[in-house]
Amino acid sequence: MCYGDDACFVARHRTADVLGVADGVGGWRDYGVDPSQFSGTLMRTCERLVKEGRFVPSHPVGILTTSYCELLQHKAPLLGSSTACIVVLDRSTRRLHTANLGDSGFLVVRGGRVVHRSDEQQHYFNTPFQLSIAPPEAEGVVFSDSPDAADSTTFDVQLGDIILTATDGLFDNMPDYMILQELKKLKNSNYESIQQTASSIAEQAHELAYDPNYMSPFAQFACDNGLNVRGGKPDDITVLLSIVAEYTD
Repeated sequence: MCYGDDACFVARHRTADVLGVADGVGGWRDYGVDPSQFSGTLMRTCERLVKEGRFVPSHPVGILTTSYCELLQHKAPLLGSSTACIVVLDRSTRRLHTANLGDSGFLVVRGGRVVHRSDEQQHYFNTPFQLSIAPPEAEGVVFSDSPDAADSTTFDVQLGDIILTATDGLFDNMPDYMILQELKKLKNSNYESIQQTASSIAEQAHELAYDPNYMSPFAQFACDNGLNVRGGKPDDITVLLSIVAEYTD
């Protein structure tokens, strides 16, 4: 499920399963712009490109690039900005190809341990890399990064690997060890179990986000940057959970 300014998609084309999450930048409300419009349109465009087969599984940044270019050419002005994370599982090669721009991201969990993860991209504290389309009066004020700036990785996955993709609302409020504790409750790979676990993780992150006495990862990062901060970080939270299973054509 995607909430508020977050957006997400899950799509399949031939041997590739593609997941995406995006987090619209809330500061656009100051310009009278709904932040969810940009992130939502970006993800819907990515989903359509995948379903049409207009992508190369080993090059997920290409999905972001093509989608962003379409937004730039939108007939009606579409203002806003968003982080974005695209995860492609090529089932024929059992390889994971990823592109992450900003502070959304993913984890690959195997045997109860994180074996691969995305790196956050920040210009400075609490200012992630982002795709943007700004009005003339905001140009030079709003950060606008190229899709090519996305951190791209390739990783060989194994049967049973868990892939968790989420917006920063999760990672800002739950450290890895808490996420791993929740994933241990995942007893099998059926849809209901996966959905229940994803919902449980999102609900716990939401509860922690509003705890004023909790030292969240976000608060710890703020302290590391010289700010006296405590508590969770209220934010939209989106969690996509998937398990690598046997590929059948």
